Order: sequence, then structure tokens, then C-alpha cells
Amino acid sequence: MKEKLSFKKGHRGRTVFLICDVIFLVLLMVCMLIPLMKVLVDSVDPSTYGLRLIPKKVDLAAYKYILSKSSLYQPLWVSVYSTVLATVIGLLLTTLAGYVVIQKEMPGHKLIVGSIMFTMMFSGGMIPTYLTIKQLGLMNRVITCVLPVSLSAYNIILMKSFFEGIPGTLYEAAELDGATPMSIFARIVLPLSKPALASIGLFIAVGMWNNYMNFILYITDADKKNFQVKVRELILSDGLSGTNIGISEDMLKNAMVIIVVMPFLIIYPFLQKYFVKGVTVGAVKG
Repeated sequence: MKEKLSFKKGHRGRTVFLICDVIFLVLLMVCMLIPLMKVLVDSVDPSTYGLRLIPKKVDLAAYKYILSKSSLYQPLWVSVYSTVLATVIGLLLTTLAGYVVIQKEMPGHKLIVGSIMFTMMFSGGMIPTYLTIKQLGLMNRVITCVLPVSLSAYNIILMKSFFEGIPGTLYEAAELDGATPMSIFARIVLPLSKPALASIGLFIAVGMWNNYMNFILYITDADKKNFQVKVRELILSDGLSGTNIGISEDMLKNAMVIIVVMPFLIIYPFLQKYFVKGVTVGAVKG
């Protein structure tokens, strides 16, 4: 009898927890969606005033005006190019680094892992980094903005944790078949690491797409500025003023924000299943 009562109490407790968990997540989702919906409505409804989440009418004039500005085409290309380049380089370096640090028999293994962990807590700072890049002659190059975003100690540890979750018997079987370490990496490790590759690739891509500080610090050529820097300059200098063509400035600014975030709003649903699994495995193992 006591066992049945304790089972009912435990079941009731889990049910209450799940209900509270769902309510909390729904509230969190609403808190995230309301600002985005407000920006979206303000970008298409010229009559919007206050907190309105449903537009009275839809006017795409702001988007047409922004997309017609040829001065934004080159910065947009720089953003796309740098994001793709950073993602490719980042995944290449992160997977190689993660594969190296799981080789526990390697001399200096603990020192290497400790050094990577050290950089997660301490860094040289903005000024030493700027002086180093300047002395190396890397100023005014897009690759200078790409490399700092491409490689992250956190991503290496996340990838290392995922690689350690792959059964060791697979490595041993491949070694018995005469496979080299790089062959094991290319034919076994990478094909089994799609969730980690998707989640880390998304981290890198979002970080690079939203990055503007590196382009402000290291890029002086206007043709090499990315889309985010150009948007910032236009908004601060009122370069998006469209009052002369009947478009409010607020509509233009909100439309620009939507254009900036739209690519990853489209991409994320296709990567979600890999993203959740990759982050979960890394969190449990890390």
C-alpha cells in the first residue's frame, strides 16, 4: 500500500514538474517572439503606434526601397562570403583540434588541453590583439576578421566531448583494418559527427554574420566593410531616410533589422534536429 502511495506521489510530482516546465518554456518563447513580431509589424505598417503585434495593413515599400539601394550589395556580398569562409575554416580547424585532443596517448596531451581551457578564462584583450594584427601586416583584410571568429576554445571542447562519445571499438576496428589516423577521421569520425558539425557550424555562422566589431577595428577600406557595419553606419547617419518617398524612418530601420536576421530564421529549422542533439551530447560529456 505504501509503495502504491509513493508511486502516485512520484508520478504526481513528475506531472507537476512537466506542466511547470512547459509553462516556463512557453513564457520564454513568448518573451522572445514579441520583440521580433513588434519589429516585423513596425516594418510593414506605417500606422503602427505602441505595442501592436498584428498590422492593420501591409506595406512592403520599406523592403523594396532597401533592396533597391545598390550601395548595400557589396557589403551584403562581404557578409555572405565571410560567413561561409568562417564556417568552413572554423569547422575544419575545430574538428581537427577536437580529434587531436582526444588522443590521450599523445605526448603533452594534458598540457594542450589545459592550454585550451586556459584561453576560455583569460585572453590578451582588444588592444594587444589589435597591435599583434597590425605588426603582422594583416590590417584591412577580410581573413583577419574571419579567423578570430572561426576558432573557439568552447567549440573545441564541445567537439572533443562529441568525439569521445563515439564508441572506441570503431577506432580499434579501423586500426586493425590498417586505417591511418586521418583515414579514421575522414571515414568514421566525421560521418558520425553530423549533429556536432551542424550545431558548431551554426554557432560560427551566426557569430560571423552578426560580427561588426572586427570589421570596424581592422578594416579601413569601405569596399571590405560587411553588411552589419554598413547598416549601422546608415542608421546612425540617417542614411536610410526615405521620407522624401513617403516611407517613415522607423519602417526603414525595422525592415533593415528583419533583413539582417532573416537568413538564420530560415536556416535554423532545417538544422534544429542536429543542433539539439549536438549541444545536448556536448553538455553531458563536457
